[in-house]
Amino acid sequence: MDVNLPAPHAELSAAFARYEDALVANRVDVLDELFWASPHTVRYGVGENLVGIEAIRAFRLARPSAGLARTLQHTVITTYGQDFGTAMTEFRRGTSAAIGRQSQTWCRIDGRWVVVAAHVSLLQPPVANPKENLP
Repeated sequence: MDVNLPAPHAELSAAFARYEDALVANRVDVLDELFWASPHTVRYGVGENLVGIEAIRAFRLARPSAGLARTLQHTVITTYGQDFGTAMTEFRRGTSAAIGRQSQTWCRIDGRWVVVAAHVSLLQPPVANPKENLP
């Protein structure tokens, strides 16, 4: 298995960057283009489990278009062979202490990279134990 061959890695990195740009700009048409148009596509989100491209499209059209800006950190893009890869990243929004996590599984289908499965979750910071601050 060839991991991170230069050409597919560069292509997937570009597709991921295009996805991120479309996400924060709420360019739903581009997001739709970058997800596999299939009833088998899965997107598990912070508060929703979506199966099939129609459910994913409906979610995107209904969600608020404000407050989508975020800062990525610890992004890892890995390709396996020519046509399969993953993109994993953490993100933060505004002043929230929560750390978002996003996992995407990408495949090259019909000559283009598309997300076939995605997962988004939030990791809340640990709650301080008030007893730790007592004298």
